[in-house]
Amino acid sequence: MPKLYFDNKWYADLPLHYGKVPYWLAERMGRLGGAIIESVVLEYGRSEVLSRLSDPLWFQAFGCVLGMDWHSSGITTSVMGALKGALNPKFNDLGIYICGGKGKHSRQTPNELMHLSERTGLNGDELVRNSRLSAKVDNNAIQDGFQIYLHNFIVTREGGWAVVQQGMNEQNGMARRYHWNSAQLKSFVEEPHAFIYGVNQGEILNLTDKEATVTKTGLLNLVKESPAVILPEIRKIIMPSHHDVREKDVDLKRLGSVLALAYERQVTDFESLLLLEGVGPRAIQSLTLVSEIIHGTPSRFTDPARFSFAHGGKDGHPFPVPTKTYDQTIEVLRTALDKAKLGHYDKQEAIKNLTLAAQAIEKKFLPNANFYKVIEQERRDSYKYGGRTVFGKAKAPKNSGQISLFD
Repeated sequence: MPKLYFDNKWYADLPLHYGKVPYWLAERMGRLGGAIIESVVLEYGRSEVLSRLSDPLWFQAFGCVLGMDWHSSGITTSVMGALKGALNPKFNDLGIYICGGKGKHSRQTPNELMHLSERTGLNGDELVRNSRLSAKVDNNAIQDGFQIYLHNFIVTREGGWAVVQQGMNEQNGMARRYHWNSAQLKSFVEEPHAFIYGVNQGEILNLTDKEATVTKTGLLNLVKESPAVILPEIRKIIMPSHHDVREKDVDLKRLGSVLALAYERQVTDFESLLLLEGVGPRAIQSLTLVSEIIHGTPSRFTDPARFSFAHGGKDGHPFPVPTKTYDQTIEVLRTALDKAKLGHYDKQEAIKNLTLAAQAIEKKFLPNANFYKVIEQERRDSYKYGGRTVFGKAKAPKNSGQISLFD
């Protein structure tokens, strides 16, 4: 089973986006997001779900596959809300429960954790303490100009937990996301994070830095002391302010191999993929990127924008959400999961093999200069796939013609 470990001294920008996710997308996000997490549990176990939620690049890619704006702060709220609605009713089967949320919902986390402990026998007091400490650390021990407004605490049946929370800087309209994983946590007061996802705002007070000179016996003692420790030079992952998906945001070799698998090769070329008979090229494109979300290793998520080519984005970037393809993706994945529960893993293997097939093509793939033409083609064809954005439904163009990333 692959394990994900991350350097907590990386960070990146998340431009704030406002507005609600439309119902037609929110409902689909819950169904597809829930099926993806269920697939990870089935294949790799519950602890791997916590590891992946603790990986900000995987999290961002996951949000892109679900059709959210590819780089915005809204991914955090919408993805966690969708997962909470999808996973909590299935706790008895999946063993994963999500507490908290945005604003007033975050303040319900202690009550939700105590209710869960009554059902499961988990130590509710300890879980509540962990939840509160993680929020206190990110609001007080790290004074970086971001005020926490979203807090989600994810618990497994075994008592493992993860935290995904987000802070807002009202002065510059940026957000910072904080990731915690109990499996990596050795101390709440010395470098506790699995990851902090945000942009450098200059010198900050970081009382969790391992070089801080104050004895770290507890958060309350720390915040009463005054040693300002400036963060060392940090490796950065910066999400750009532009809304559109640009060539520089995507690994063209990886994206091209997915499109090549979907459009340039017959699915029947891969014996193990025969089980996906009847699934057309556009659905194969989406399923391949979903397959990578489930089975990919950490190094595969360095360009999260690539995953927006699965189901587009609700703002129309890189193209409208293809609702018909989205529904087909959900149906194929749901069918595979249901059959796997009965001991029939052939469709699950077929989905996994999409990732392997794309990676095989990637080794010899040479991209060309057609990136923006591919996006243009997706937009022209959007009406065929039930394309929708927050602005309305896609309409048929006057002319069409297929473009690819390869000659």
